[in-house]
Amino acid sequence: MTSFNTKLVHGEPQNDNNTGAVNVPVYNSSTYIYPSVDAKVKYDYARSGNPTRNYLEEQVAQLENGCRGFAFSSGSAAIHAVLAIFKPGDHLIIGKEIYGGTFRIINEFFKRWQIEFTAVDTQNLDEIRQAIKPNTKAIYFESFTNPLLHVTSVAGVSKVAKANNLLTIVDNTFLSPYLQRPLDLGADIVIHSATKYLSGHSDVIAGIAVAKDEDIADKIYFNQNAIGSTLSPEDSNLVRRGIQTLSVRMDRHLSNAQKIVEFLQTRPEIAKIYYPGIAGSKNHEIAAKEADGFGGIVSFELADGLDSTKFVEGTKLIQLAVSLGAVESLIELPYKMTHAELSPEEQLKAGITHQLVRLSVGIEDVSDLIDDLAQSLDRL
Repeated sequence: MTSFNTKLVHGEPQNDNNTGAVNVPVYNSSTYIYPSVDAKVKYDYARSGNPTRNYLEEQVAQLENGCRGFAFSSGSAAIHAVLAIFKPGDHLIIGKEIYGGTFRIINEFFKRWQIEFTAVDTQNLDEIRQAIKPNTKAIYFESFTNPLLHVTSVAGVSKVAKANNLLTIVDNTFLSPYLQRPLDLGADIVIHSATKYLSGHSDVIAGIAVAKDEDIADKIYFNQNAIGSTLSPEDSNLVRRGIQTLSVRMDRHLSNAQKIVEFLQTRPEIAKIYYPGIAGSKNHEIAAKEADGFGGIVSFELADGLDSTKFVEGTKLIQLAVSLGAVESLIELPYKMTHAELSPEEQLKAGITHQLVRLSVGIEDVSDLIDDLAQSLDRL
């Protein structure tokens, strides 16, 4: 079984399912029976292992072409467990536009543990090289950044990392393994907020990490088990179920996003569009080479003088909410919502203006989405 879409639907055979059920059982058991005191058992306590969770972990490892996967209670928990493989005195290079929650973990936890971080523009490989120190251990970045969708070359960064004996860690939430598999491009660890495209239905909070190397996998597993940030059996099953339709959902996300971009390009109210699918930029060049699509997120700026709050509150079908990657379309103002914790100066430095809108394009009929955007723009 090697075809990607087949792996999405089937995963590994269960073998222990004696009922003939076609779906994976949800094992709600906190503990497991020992046949004898000295018996070597696969499962003893659910924090250390659960059959439903392990099915999901094995499946995502297959999808990412890694040696082992890990399912966590959130994307933040996955990030925490991965960064916790490093020790005091280590130095990491990070993308300067990474998820705000990752910055919070770094600033409130890992800096306290005397781990050093340097934020750089990961599109600029020379800037990465200049940031390397004798104690540098890894480079951490997002393949597509949020919300401006700047694209970093996974292959390029991985080449720099390998030349300097560094790990490459990629948050690939915005693309999913359907559109990009960072381990195939040279990365060592890939992370996902499985809340987003992997599950795809806004009904679960989950995180995934996949390692290429067994030694690294052992370290991540130790952190997962020791900290206890594991995904529940019920939530593991929801992510598993979502993964089965990943490719068909992503195809619709991509198609709808492209048509919405084409619509926005005709509107005078739109000052700028951020989408890697638009040709003529470095983002497009990298994405076209290293990914199988440009994603389902479209960010854009309204023209000066237009009321961005009125616009996002004026959509009727598209819902005003944070998060992304689900079947329903969601719209938000980053400066007031997802990135509100940044100071005005930090927002400006990050390119997050009061006119910036982020749209997570769902799988609804695209004509309905365009009509909804049009009626809200018409009211400005």
